[in-house]
Amino acid sequence: MPLVYLIRHGQASFGADDYDVLSPVGHRQGKHVGAELRRRGVRADQVWSGSLKRQRDTALAAELDADPRQDSRWDEFDHIGLVREIHGDVVTPRSFQESLDVALRQWDGLRGFTETVASALADLRKSLESGQTAVVFTSGGVIAAVCASLWGLDANGFVAVNRVSVNCGITKLVVGRSGTSLVTYNDHAHFEGEHRDLLTYR
Repeated sequence: MPLVYLIRHGQASFGADDYDVLSPVGHRQGKHVGAELRRRGVRADQVWSGSLKRQRDTALAAELDADPRQDSRWDEFDHIGLVREIHGDVVTPRSFQESLDVALRQWDGLRGFTETVASALADLRKSLESGQTAVVFTSGGVIAAVCASLWGLDANGFVAVNRVSVNCGITKLVVGRSGTSLVTYNDHAHFEGEHRDLLTYR
């Protein structure tokens, strides 16, 4: 059966002039998740990312078997813009997640975003032959949209899944005759033990 691995991008530059740049930790996370996938024997027949720099650079840092291709349907929603619509620019890193949760529950665009992500996943599934594996470097909101769709969650469920996403966490999907099944969400065991310094949520 085909497999799809969804990898959240490495830590970006929260609070900097350009958020969409991987931090030094983010680069290390990208390299480490690539090493972890190889350790698990994952052979990537296809590697994809969204068009955002943090997604593309994480894919490159992972150094998997196939050259990364881009599809903007794997891009994240504008989470900073959503928060600013409600709170303006007066948001601290400590309060950002709470503000984002409120904004997402009020966001009229969630359904359209989820449908766009679903179309990207559907096309990817169709392109995979039996036994092939695709690895997609994307963002927490995209992965939360996939999980919410497969689990039948509402907006509150989407928010709950999104808020615990780990940078370079691993989500695994199995594509079978009866459809797509989510078998692992947000796996981050590779950031435990000696690599616990790489565990970040934002």
